[in-house]
Amino acid sequence: MRAVLIDRFGEAPTVTDLPEPELPAGGAILQVRATGLCRSDWHAWLGHDATVSLPHVPGHELAATIAEIDPAVPGWQAGQRVIVPFVCACGECEQCLEGNQQVCTRQLQPGFDYWGSFAEYVAVPYAAVNLVALPDELGFDSAAALGCRFATAYRAVTAVGNVQPGEWLAVFGCGGVGLSVVMIAAAAGAQVIAVDTNPAALAMASRHGAGHTVLAGRAGDPAGPGDGTAEQIRQLTGGGAAVTMDAIGAESVVQTALASLRPRGRHVQLGLLPEPVRLDMSSLAFRELSWLGSHGMAAHDYPAMLELVRSGAVRPDELVTGVIGLDGVGQALAAMSGAAPAGITVIHPGGEPG
Repeated sequence: MRAVLIDRFGEAPTVTDLPEPELPAGGAILQVRATGLCRSDWHAWLGHDATVSLPHVPGHELAATIAEIDPAVPGWQAGQRVIVPFVCACGECEQCLEGNQQVCTRQLQPGFDYWGSFAEYVAVPYAAVNLVALPDELGFDSAAALGCRFATAYRAVTAVGNVQPGEWLAVFGCGGVGLSVVMIAAAAGAQVIAVDTNPAALAMASRHGAGHTVLAGRAGDPAGPGDGTAEQIRQLTGGGAAVTMDAIGAESVVQTALASLRPRGRHVQLGLLPEPVRLDMSSLAFRELSWLGSHGMAAHDYPAMLELVRSGAVRPDELVTGVIGLDGVGQALAAMSGAAPAGITVIHPGGEPG
């Protein structure tokens, strides 16, 4: 199969021929029809994730058809259209049995723990727990982001952040996950403020539900301390947002997001933070702020999200702004080292997904 291979962190990957993955016990082999290019893949490429070892094939957001499946897994057959969460849960640990597969203690993530979806084929473990049927009316391109960015945003808004109608929500970063947050929160009736350094990303956020936008910092330094972003948000909201979400993953964003909250506000961390951040714990205590982490979504929670998409209340297909082949991945990864591009880029490993 053709695949993108990283031999050295931070250097241009190559597109090469590699052996197809072997069928894991209880798992499936998927033919990748479309896969999203996510900022988490950029972190993997730069070596920020300790689970990644070289050589490595990245990629974790995928829409696919089943090429082969363990006969012991009931209810599935070759040719079915599927998506999977980026956290492939075991289904048997304590967290899984409690319904929290997104924090499974034995989880395996394609593109991090093992070779991922920037390839024509990818293996998926624990298929009975992780395969999600893709509705016929949902195309592969728009489905490619559902396993990570859109699902992460959906759970962050509805479950972790518990965003209520009328509440002020400030979203920092309008890449794929940030725009998904904007779209989902607006559909839920929140008053959404989008923050980014890229005017094009803010324009997309406005089209998809942001009532206000804030152009922050300078390119490459989103919402830097002292740039006035927090003050603008406090003025817009009459004292601070009820909820802030960092969809980038940078200490400067974290500090500004916390400064943008009203007392008893809730901060949800979505973006990966390569380095530890410094928090003013006295401020968290005195203002009774909540710091919340959000990490994907379990497969059993996908039906509600898919129904929202099916209803037309949210349109993830409108967030796809670019489609490339495997040969374009190296350039696209390098571009993410600057200002985050607007929208979602989708990769077709084997040509048109159909």
